[in-house]
Formats: sequence, C-alpha cells, structure tokens
Amino acid sequence: MPSAAPPAQSATPAATAAHPATATPATAAERVYRHVKQGVLDRRYEGGTLLTEGELAEAVGVSRTPVREALLRLETEGLLKLYPKKGALVLPVSAQEITDVLETRLLVEEFTVRRAVPAPPGLLERLAALLEEQRRHAAGGDLAAMMAADRGFHAEIVRSAGNQILCRLYDQLRDRQLRMGVALLHAHPDRVERTLAEHAEILDALRAEDADTAAAVVRGHIGRVGELVRGPGR
Repeated sequence: MPSAAPPAQSATPAATAAHPATATPATAAERVYRHVKQGVLDRRYEGGTLLTEGELAEAVGVSRTPVREALLRLETEGLLKLYPKKGALVLPVSAQEITDVLETRLLVEEFTVRRAVPAPPGLLERLAALLEEQRRHAAGGDLAAMMAADRGFHAEIVRSAGNQILCRLYDQLRDRQLRMGVALLHAHPDRVERTLAEHAEILDALRAEDADTAAAVVRGHIGRVGELVRGPGR
C-alpha cells in the first residue's frame, strides 16, 4: 500500500477491495468469491446464514464447480465453515476474534500515529480527503463505504511509519475490521458522528505535531469501539 497514492485511491472502498482491477476477465470462481466475500463484509450475508451452492450458482450465473472452489477459499480465510451436502455457514465474529483484532489495532496504531509526527503535508492532505469521504458516505447512508474510508484513514497513518512488517500485519486485519465496523455502525447509528469527530481530533493532533494527544485519541477511539462491539458487561 504505497503512501504516495493520490487521495482518491487512498481509501479502499469495500467494493474495490473485493473487486480488484485486473487485465483479464475474472474466472467464474473468482466472481463467486468476490460476490460472497463482499456479501459477508457488508452484512448481506450475516453470521449464521447458511449459503447453498445452488443459490450462489444461480445468483452469480455459474455452475456449481466454481462455487465449491470459491467457498473453499473463503473457508481458509475464516469467513465460512463448509458442511458437505448442506452448504457453507457464514461464521459469526467471535468474542475472541474481537479482542484479538482490537488489541492488535491498538499496538499498531498507537505506535504508528506517534511515528507520524511530524506529519508530512501529503499525509495530512490524504487524511483530510479520507475524512471528507467518510462524511460524504455517512450523509448518504452508505455505511459500508464509510467503513472502508474509515479503515483507509487508519491505514494511511500505519503506512506512514514506513515499517513494512507492521503494514503487512495491519493488512491482515482488513476484512475483520470492515465486517466488525459495519456491524457496529448499524447497531449504534450514533457512533457515526462520534467516529467522524474522533478522526477529526486525530487529524488536528497530527497537524499540531502533538504526538501525545494523537496517541491518546487513537487509544480512546479504539477503546470505545471495543466497548460497543463487545457489549455491556464484557
């Protein structure tokens, strides 16, 4: 994920991420994979949903053979559990997975936001553009697109640290972040405005070259996400 990308490419919309541009037409299995994965990420296929090969084959317009191939791939990514002759169950996000993702985010993001200070003008411009993109999607009610821009906002800061190992680690969280984030915004609509405000606070702290405040805002931001995703008493 190069940090020099222009603002319009910095955010990775859910649809774009699930449908990467290629020079050749996608195979049937790839089309099924994209269809199902995007459905899981934007909650059209929620945890506990049983998907059948026949239904997916009809939805995408392919035979069952590429459907099986796509489902196997998604099972290896931890999104589905296959049941022979029955179909594939969309796995709910577990409490342990939530904890693992949030702990990893906190370790990576608090460190990298400190490393981002003093922030170069290009980073500040990209973050401002991504914040505006989030606001635009929020105003239009497109929570999946807002969450993709939200994730892109944080990823820009992580990339700015220049640590490729941390970047790869953070990239591995992408699908889980999007899935958890969209579910959170649907369950807590008031979180939309608060998320935008917290991102603005992070950007303001970076503009002010205040690493301590930036880290504190990131810590509080991720902590509040954890409280809401886990639910009361957890």
